[in-house]
Amino acid sequence: MVGQADVTAWRPTVPGLREVFHARFGDHAYPRHTHDAWTLLIVDEGAVRYDLDRHEHGALGTMVTLLPPDVAHDGRSVRPRGFRKRVLYLDRELIGDELIGRAVDHPDHADPMLRDRIDLLHTTLATRGEPLEAESRLALIVDRLQGRLVLGSGPNRPPAPRPGLAGTLRDLLDARLPDDIGLAEAAARLHAHPVHLVRAFTREIGMPPHRYLIGRRIDLARGYLLAGHGPAEAAALSGFYDQSHLARHLRRMIGVPPRRYARGPA
Repeated sequence: MVGQADVTAWRPTVPGLREVFHARFGDHAYPRHTHDAWTLLIVDEGAVRYDLDRHEHGALGTMVTLLPPDVAHDGRSVRPRGFRKRVLYLDRELIGDELIGRAVDHPDHADPMLRDRIDLLHTTLATRGEPLEAESRLALIVDRLQGRLVLGSGPNRPPAPRPGLAGTLRDLLDARLPDDIGLAEAAARLHAHPVHLVRAFTREIGMPPHRYLIGRRIDLARGYLLAGHGPAEAAALSGFYDQSHLARHLRRMIGVPPRRYARGPA
């Protein structure tokens, strides 16, 4: 329904699978953000338009979309009535950083067999099927994804190196999580003017440092919520001021507050 969001998310006991995320969105639009994981999604209703590395793409019901870690992207509905999607967040080691560049160039795949396998895996996870079945289905999916990326058309562009100044600041922000670091301290440590540092980061990473940091904290908070921590505790552990601070940013990112986020399948 337009204007409303319905989210179901949980962490299954399947190695390499960080999170299962099912959502129905009305007019919600994802702000630009990154993940430290591979994002594997299928769209069940509607269609999604998204920018990945500043290039526009579309996720349709017949397609499989694989978004690589560390690369900025957003998302919004193509149609007025919104969209429904199912997502698997995969450990980055499961597919391999060496294929990030290929995934940036080819995030969408018209592969009915692959889509069917992903659909069956979601069904297995949602009905709490046998762990061995889920692990087996995931292994087949990963193998097919790797094959498509390796054999895709065009040169296999290697993953972009972490840019000099911007990449160093990103490493510094990641190392200090969930704590903050002031701009003056970061500039002093990196021997750069604060304004130049912000501009370089925004240009290379695709968003300003503070927005990147908020996104990383949201990822941490999602993990804590899925592990059973309450909203207030998850907020404190992930570096937010309080529960309302986390709720505001989580709602902006995925359309729902913490209390409605970590809900597994019935």
